[in-house]
Amino acid sequence: MYGEKRFLSAKAIYDKEFKYDARGYRPQEVDQFLDLVIKDYLDFEDTIKKLISESRALEEENSKLKSEVRNLRNALEIAGSNKGVTNIDLLKRISDLEKVVYGE
Repeated sequence: MYGEKRFLSAKAIYDKEFKYDARGYRPQEVDQFLDLVIKDYLDFEDTIKKLISESRALEEENSKLKSEVRNLRNALEIAGSNKGVTNIDLLKRISDLEKVVYGE
């Protein structure tokens, strides 16, 4: 995913050697600049790894929440289909249970 789009890695930058020319750049300046580039690459790689990890965690949480929503919708549908039960019916059931338990 991420690695497929990059041309360089921190190690490739570190291992890169330049040819010297009589009128070339100062090697110390090039090395200092490449050190900064390497630090940036390492920071970018760490950030990307953290973001990928967070993304995976959020995707898992999202799928769990979707499953929970699905379950709650099913429960609501079941509860909605039992609309024929009224408070009077529930009171009658409780009364019948009390008669069985208390023997009246």
